[in-house]
Amino acid sequence: MSEVIKETPLKKVMIICAKGTVEDVYAALIMANGAVMEGIEAKLFFTFFGLDAITKKYMNKLHTSTVGNPALRMPGGLPFPTLLGALPGVEAGVSAMMKKQMDEMDVPPVDEFLDMITAGGGEIYACKLAADMFKLTKDDFSEHVKDIITVGELYAMSGGEGTQIIFT
Repeated sequence: MSEVIKETPLKKVMIICAKGTVEDVYAALIMANGAVMEGIEAKLFFTFFGLDAITKKYMNKLHTSTVGNPALRMPGGLPFPTLLGALPGVEAGVSAMMKKQMDEMDVPPVDEFLDMITAGGGEIYACKLAADMFKLTKDDFSEHVKDIITVGELYAMSGGEGTQIIFT
């Protein structure tokens, strides 16, 4: 039962970010930046609450999800109690702690990450449906946003074979 699998080299990634938390946005940014650094064409598509990552007003004010985040742990490794995350100020405190750790590791803020991605040839897009729903215009978004497009337009850019679509 030996079958030769023809491997197609990865030529393009299309990364879709639909959530606006630190952990979701940075996953998309890190993957896109890694792609452009490896010479892989990268397009990022931000939709629904992921639009916060490219909206001037919120892009550098993202928060960590403290409620319903089973991977969040307290110092010492104990699970973070969901009920505790609902208390006033807890999410802001956890987010500040996460930002401090990222700063210590020289992880750039969102706007700088977008600079690096676009400088490497990556493209940033906003979802038309979500932008219309939240009444956002091109002026609300970072200058890195190339355009506001539909999902159909995103798929038309995929180019077929050798493209990987990643949803974060």
